[in-house]
Amino acid sequence: MLLNTIDWIAIILFFALMFGIALWCSRRASKNATDFFLSGRSMPWWLIGISMCAASTSTNSANMFTEYIRNSNLGENWKWWAFLLTGMLTVFVYSKLWVRSGAKSDIEFYELRYTGKAAAFLRAFRSVYLGFIFNVISTGIVMLAAIKIGQVLFGVDQWTVVIITCVASVIYSALGGLRGSIYTDLFLFAIIMVGAVVGMYYAINLPEVGGFKAMMENPVVREHISFFPDIRNMDMFVAAFIIPIAVQWWNVWYPGSEPGGGGYIVQRMLSAKSENDCVGGSILYQVVNYAIRPWPWYLTAFASLIVFPDLASLQTAFPNIDPSLIKGDVAYPAMLTFVPKGWLGVVAAAMMGALFSTVAAHLSMGSNYIANDFWKRFVRKDASEKELILVGRVSVVILMIATALISPYLISAGTVFNLILQIGAGTGLIYLLRWFWMRINAWSEITAMIVSFIVAVFLELIYPHLDLPVLLSWHKLIIGIVITTISWVSVTLLTKPTDAAKCAEFQSKIRTSRHDIAWGLLAMTMACVSIYSAMFAVGYWIYGEVLLASITTSTFTIATLSLWPILKRLNRK
Repeated sequence: MLLNTIDWIAIILFFALMFGIALWCSRRASKNATDFFLSGRSMPWWLIGISMCAASTSTNSANMFTEYIRNSNLGENWKWWAFLLTGMLTVFVYSKLWVRSGAKSDIEFYELRYTGKAAAFLRAFRSVYLGFIFNVISTGIVMLAAIKIGQVLFGVDQWTVVIITCVASVIYSALGGLRGSIYTDLFLFAIIMVGAVVGMYYAINLPEVGGFKAMMENPVVREHISFFPDIRNMDMFVAAFIIPIAVQWWNVWYPGSEPGGGGYIVQRMLSAKSENDCVGGSILYQVVNYAIRPWPWYLTAFASLIVFPDLASLQTAFPNIDPSLIKGDVAYPAMLTFVPKGWLGVVAAAMMGALFSTVAAHLSMGSNYIANDFWKRFVRKDASEKELILVGRVSVVILMIATALISPYLISAGTVFNLILQIGAGTGLIYLLRWFWMRINAWSEITAMIVSFIVAVFLELIYPHLDLPVLLSWHKLIIGIVITTISWVSVTLLTKPTDAAKCAEFQSKIRTSRHDIAWGLLAMTMACVSIYSAMFAVGYWIYGEVLLASITTSTFTIATLSLWPILKRLNRK
């Protein structure tokens, strides 16, 4: 699809502003490693919250949500909605602990909490495993979505998309460090949401769709708007709702939704100028992420059900796309092809904003792990601040090249999401308990990491080729959780605990108390009721179901008002 002059002006302005902010931040980011990797621990709550939103809003987001809705209904999104419970637990119980720990990354945690060669090995391995291997896969998913959008929306080949993304991301991430990423995220998130609304508007008003009212009354759409999976399809109901709510949120590790916090979310928490800013930013992120941000994409996905009722219709409409890439997630960029010239540049800028914000988050996180947790700790302990910044910038380049090589070979957003969940199955509980149960040691975490990976590889790559009964995704998840949990708990009880002096030092830093935990759990519960109610209320008002909308709005109001006195008790010294 050819762009006109206005479209190109919008895209050029987008790049100019993005690089301009990064360049403006580059001088300060070059002062020392804390400024480069943690923005000098000076970020206010509202910038942290918006940056978290931008970092978790990738080109993969809209594609994956669309794939879920088309596969079954809106309720399949409980696969990630359930992570609100994880997020709220992190906000009210763990965010303060991360700030108090003084860690520069969640990988440094290992040697703050454990001792000996096992702790050192764990830090070294995880810094490379998460900083490079897992980070490349996660970033590759984002790139996969960009490839599909580029092919559908602009007719460009996958390597053109990869090369443009690599060059832009390296310049953007290497220049400004985390400070540049956070400031730029404010601009990028605004562009992302404008583009999402524009795409939604033109999708809903297509002649085939007939406008908002006609769309919402269409029988095809009505079959897909439920907030809960169809209980008549028990396998889907269990996989998409029961397992996420009952088990997944607290016992499965997933990038950006780590139980107890981790990755780029913790990196932004650690950049806060105070504990209150850390908590406030985390709350803002959860509200926007679940109750507000996704709705333009959901509505566009509903419209796609009418315009492209099946995969065959998508393949017919886009015959030049590799058939192996035609999955449900292609329907979202397919709907954007109907945006008229003049607005198409804004939509393209929004897609690039979603791409670069998430890629930059992963690159910043990965470079932090490699520079601080691997290079400085195990290669050159006397490395200067300038050397660490240089290592960080070189790491960004290497990570981006590796991502470019792997991304074209991934298949679909939903498929890779399930694979990552399987790899993290059974490890989540240890990340929650290690702050309080001092019996847990480095060997506990090493066991959980190795066993969960071996089980995932067996179930995903070997088991399907054996002459055995077919396992559904949730069957595999439960098997992984049970085997991994039994393994790490057994090792915990059979090995020596961490040195008592080290445990005492750690506990004195984080200053946990029964008061904090009890009121934190109560605040988490009320906040989840509030945000889920807000999410449902927005949907029911959109659907025109006034009674349900009024009930959920009232629930949201009551829960939110009830949260304030709880927070006062929680923050009481």
